[in-house]
Amino acid sequence: MTTPYRIAILVGSLRKASYNRRVAVAMSALAPSSLTFEFVEIGDLPLYNEDLDTDGAVPAAWSRFRDAVRPVDGVLFFTPEYNRSVPGVLKNAIDVGSRPYGKSVWSKKAGAVVSVATGGIGGMGANHALRQSMVFLDVPMMQQPEAYIGHAAKLFADSGDVAGDDTKKFFRTVIDAYAAWVATIVGAR
Repeated sequence: MTTPYRIAILVGSLRKASYNRRVAVAMSALAPSSLTFEFVEIGDLPLYNEDLDTDGAVPAAWSRFRDAVRPVDGVLFFTPEYNRSVPGVLKNAIDVGSRPYGKSVWSKKAGAVVSVATGGIGGMGANHALRQSMVFLDVPMMQQPEAYIGHAAKLFADSGDVAGDDTKKFFRTVIDAYAAWVATIVGAR
């Protein structure tokens, strides 16, 4: 039996009823067995400050985060759009993981971004802003299919389940493509 690829899921929304988290849970449940997922929490990360990034001063939350991301094979981001970009909490997590210089936890991880928003354009601005940062950090980002998920409030039934076969089919298309992307970037096992 082959070992599944380990994937970190980062959700850029801290809201209790976050649509991004709901989509992340739904999509990960549809994933092939070649992937396993670990939700890595980012809400407790202190803002990045280089003065704290020295031996004996590194905040415990930064160390926990870096240790969680470092060993994974890929990173799957779910982000809302704030002012045509990513939320500050997600940008801060990216900064924490990229430092100190030369010790980035991001390099060579198979990446993908899913933007989820209540508006019609599905967080396209955030999706592209996140891609730009990750490409700079040497994260090969999946190009297709692009996942801009709009009208998020209509995606789930009152039961909490994904509403509609077309939505499930799209989620499966995205997660299957990501599984293939991870195998391409990381290599076959």
